[in-house]
Amino acid sequence: MSTAAQPIVHPERIPDYGVLVIPGRLDFEQLLTLEKQFSRRPVTWLIEEQAQHDAAMRSYLEQSASGAMFSASDTNLEAAGKQLESYLEGGGVIIHVPGRAAVRNSAFNHTPAVELEALCGLKLPVLPVAIDCPRSSSVSVENPHNLPDFVMSFAEPIAVEKLSVATWQQAMLEAHEAAYRSRSLFDQSLPMTLLAGLKRHAKNKVIDGADDSELGYDKVLAAAIALSKYIRKETDEPRVAIVLPPGKGGLIANLAVMFAGKTPVNLNFTAGPDAVRSCIQQSGVDCLITADPFVRKVTSFPWPPTRDLILIERVLPTLKKSIITWAILSKLLPTGLLGSILGLRKRKGRDEAALLFTSGSSGEPKGVVLSHRNLLANVTQFSTRLSLPEGSSVLGCLPLFHSFGCTVTLWYPVIEGVNLVTYPSPLETKRLAELIALNKIDLLLSTPTFLRGYMRRVDPIHLASLKLVVTGAEKLPQSLADSFEDKFGIRPMEGYGLTETSPATNVNLPDPEAQKNAVTIPSSRPGSVGQLLPGQALRITDPSSDEELPIDQQGIIWFKGSNVFCGYLNNPGKTQEVITDGWFKTGDVGRLDADGFLYIEGRISRFSKIGGEMVPHETVEAAINKALGLDNETERRIAIVGIPDEQKGEAIVLLSTLESTSTDQDSIDLRYKLLDQGLPSLWCPKTDLPVKEIPVLASGKLDIKGCEELAGKK
Repeated sequence: MSTAAQPIVHPERIPDYGVLVIPGRLDFEQLLTLEKQFSRRPVTWLIEEQAQHDAAMRSYLEQSASGAMFSASDTNLEAAGKQLESYLEGGGVIIHVPGRAAVRNSAFNHTPAVELEALCGLKLPVLPVAIDCPRSSSVSVENPHNLPDFVMSFAEPIAVEKLSVATWQQAMLEAHEAAYRSRSLFDQSLPMTLLAGLKRHAKNKVIDGADDSELGYDKVLAAAIALSKYIRKETDEPRVAIVLPPGKGGLIANLAVMFAGKTPVNLNFTAGPDAVRSCIQQSGVDCLITADPFVRKVTSFPWPPTRDLILIERVLPTLKKSIITWAILSKLLPTGLLGSILGLRKRKGRDEAALLFTSGSSGEPKGVVLSHRNLLANVTQFSTRLSLPEGSSVLGCLPLFHSFGCTVTLWYPVIEGVNLVTYPSPLETKRLAELIALNKIDLLLSTPTFLRGYMRRVDPIHLASLKLVVTGAEKLPQSLADSFEDKFGIRPMEGYGLTETSPATNVNLPDPEAQKNAVTIPSSRPGSVGQLLPGQALRITDPSSDEELPIDQQGIIWFKGSNVFCGYLNNPGKTQEVITDGWFKTGDVGRLDADGFLYIEGRISRFSKIGGEMVPHETVEAAINKALGLDNETERRIAIVGIPDEQKGEAIVLLSTLESTSTDQDSIDLRYKLLDQGLPSLWCPKTDLPVKEIPVLASGKLDIKGCEELAGKK
């Protein structure tokens, strides 16, 4: 047990009046610290009658002067609360002590929803307390002995008339965010942290599936340092563009730009020429790192003159002597000294670390400035929640201009010591499956669109090593998840994130292993995008009025956390539209359930307001796919678009590549099938529009702007 004082956040929020304290978690040392905060007030321990506790805590509670029991199954909780009111007299405090729980690492709540509902049913004023544990949820480059065991953070008290599981959750998330943001790592330098990761995990490697070559992280480090010196001579601009697919070249290029003290800008080579030119102009780059074979292959890209290109496969061989020198020095010199020589501490914390551009699915690409703090926080949030053992392997085939491909297949493997197996395209699933089998890959990151390719082309034995499959970018149909699990024996887990949140905010994960005498706190729920990653707060607002709603009601999702960006590049107007007092307005519509699982019910741009009612396009699409038997299609065959309508404000248009929707009778038949599913008449498409193909972005997302152009929306 640690004897050092643990940090306390917002102790001024502790009220003078009697209150029921409901912490998210509470081990023995945390219990003693919490009790000290009420040292001059009478304390009563409140225990659910079925809860089990560790021996030391049980012994302490039994010896305490005051204790009370309650039952989560009590049918008259308000009466039970009346009996407890006497313990609150004279400023008395009742502290709920959660029982033993099987949870995944970094879970902020160890109390089952049914127990929380019962506690709220007691109708007593409540003080939520969040407890963050940096030492047990640190990344590998941190020294856990230099971190506090825990940080205790008090939320604002909740009055009886406002009390519910949803208000407790929201207060807890905000209190936990306040504790989490104090982690010292987040104020450090990302390249310095990457340097520490490459040195610590020197024996780990990147395996390039394009040519089956291997490169240890020690050699990656030496090549990146040598290339960084070359980059400094080539440009004085603060940013450098990179146009490369996933591979050892892409990894070295991104590290080299950071080691050069500059910002990497991974450009979307699948975007149209106008969008690319916009990104280049916005970022102000005058230098672009790529490879000659890639220049010849991607002819549609608006390549600058050759003098502005750094062709990595030509430059690296000329740096051979420099690479050897840095290989020796990086082994001999300690991390701190090497970082000082390279000047890696000059930019850190809230300084710009990376620049990514939004997909442009609903307009011109916007530059998303991500800080060192943003990226270090998201790597910590993601990796400690996953808890993959050191030496695991991840498949890196998502584009580097995709935020998930950047954070999770560049920075995460290096910092956490995960082997990286790369391939230039996520579409060639047969080859990807071979790489998974050959390298015994543990983690596959994909999209539902790409998963359908595995369903069609891959033998189950090739995916036998996978321990986790995470999907994002688009909604994961449950029929696809079921089919994938039936074939491969592993269920895909849906996650969620945005470029502006670095990107990951939520992920479903396998439930923790059951433990004797402990309740299991679930970490997956079909249909949801999972629980929030640690250190984030959540708000929900009304789409029409922007008034705040309880977080269990449907509305616009807002996030706050160290992973949330500070604004768009050179675009204060757009920034002000989405950032308010550190809160980021996502534009997505959703709600949180009693166990903390977030449900995404569409983007606000994918809703139509018809006759005063909000109609979700994705719900309509799911119903149409079911009616037409398209659930297991590998390609998008239909899409819903809203267009202006004089009578009802908007009308629903169905874009379809199917002949079976092309006639008036087909439309009538489809309408009846949708009504039979329970879809409101108002939600049924007013018009069916045949198209050759449904516009889709390289990430697998629907190209909303392209669909609207096909529908003739003005």
